[in-house]
Amino acid sequence: MRYLMTALTTETTPAPDEKLFVEMAAFVEEMTAAGILLATGGLAPQGVRVVSHGDELTVTDGPFTEAREAVAGFALVEVASQEEAIELARRFRRIVGDGESVLQQVFGP
Repeated sequence: MRYLMTALTTETTPAPDEKLFVEMAAFVEEMTAAGILLATGGLAPQGVRVVSHGDELTVTDGPFTEAREAVAGFALVEVASQEEAIELARRFRRIVGDGESVLQQVFGP
């Protein structure tokens, strides 16, 4: 089963420090060696929102200041169960501290 785990950021999210980088690197290395981690990355705060309605397409440049929280990063993992994905999210949150992550199962090949 594949899961996309996203980490949300808010106005109160602290800036990363050297300890965070070291702990996260070890976590990523462990998951990569185990064959669990398929992809990971941080996301820029700006983006482009594309909305369709019938034949009309609206494109809006970001960042989107009206958003109370934004996705700061992601990890795509392959695990045996939702419980295993939750445990990875639990470990991730222990490293980065208080905040919110979202897990979504990924379907398809």
